Amino acid sequence: MSDSNKYVTVGKLGKTRGFKGEIWVTPATDFPERFVGLKSIFVRNRSEWEKMKINHSVLIGGRPVLKFAGINAKEDVARLTNRALAVPGDQLVDLPEDSFYLFELVGCQVFDEETGDLLGEVIEVQQYPANDIYLVKVEDGKILTVPAVKDFVVSVDVEASKVLVRAELLSEPE
Repeated sequence: MSDSNKYVTVGKLGKTRGFKGEIWVTPATDFPERFVGLKSIFVRNRSEWEKMKINHSVLIGGRPVLKFAGINAKEDVARLTNRALAVPGDQLVDLPEDSFYLFELVGCQVFDEETGDLLGEVIEVQQYPANDIYLVKVEDGKILTVPAVKDFVVSVDVEASKVLVRAELLSEPE
């Protein structure tokens, strides 16, 4: 199993909280409560994942706050700001049927529902309050933006790495 499949990013460390070594988490998951009760988590340190023990975690206003073992000062935890957080792939929360993780979309081939033509490949999923946006790299290297709503996305099959879209509704790639 490759490093990218072994760990799944679930958030990013944000600003420090208080003076005793706590730090905010910006979750990259629909399940911010998954951080509560965690005993450890993997923190990105350059190109490696470093397992760090968690002393306690809490949700404040729906947002997780972590306190790592051995880090007791604001200055010490500040060095972790902007680092990615991950869990082993086998610890992912089971999703309801017809749901999928955003990372599973990256690499999927995107096809026109009507013609069956290959449009390109999902290279990134951007999250916005209204809806997600799939960035699709098309043959000439341009990027097609596909709003992740039922009007545009007909179906997603992550097992087959296939996304069907209504291409006639999409604007020309930039």
